[in-house]
Amino acid sequence: MNAGTQFTGSMRFLHWLMAAMVLTMLGIGVAMVASLGDYHRLVSIHRPLGIAILILVVIRFVNRQFSTLPPFPATMSSQERFVAHASEVLLYTLLFVQPLVGWGMLSAARYPIVLFGSLHLFPILPRSVMLYAVLRRTHTFLAYLLFLAFVAHFGAILFHTLIVRDGMLSRMVPWRVRAR
Repeated sequence: MNAGTQFTGSMRFLHWLMAAMVLTMLGIGVAMVASLGDYHRLVSIHRPLGIAILILVVIRFVNRQFSTLPPFPATMSSQERFVAHASEVLLYTLLFVQPLVGWGMLSAARYPIVLFGSLHLFPILPRSVMLYAVLRRTHTFLAYLLFLAFVAHFGAILFHTLIVRDGMLSRMVPWRVRAR
């Protein structure tokens, strides 16, 4: 496998960085619901990490537009390629929308959105208890959907790596893969 069959180094770096951040966020989200004693400490991590994900997904999307993507393995049918593309669109959309919904939710409740120290985000929506309630449910629903999309993505990679053995994972591993 050579550079033409692997994502660029910046794309691989951003992929793995965001994967770690998303897994961290999902874990924090579960812990926030399960542990009221640690809630405020977890929220203080959750908010800036969500904004960092929002910023990185925009950078990642722009980077993707200016990068040459490696081809899918020849083993993939046109239907599999369509599903792979649709799942990428879903993941990018969720990674962009989920932090915005969280930001909007906190804005509607007029909660201060502290990033670090005295650095706060401005509210993006008007104060509204009803809007807050809707966005809170939406944020939870999107978190579950993001988790399912992540599991499906991971499952597809495992399937291609362990069953089909078509080198799909080699396209995105963080290290350079030599030509076969």
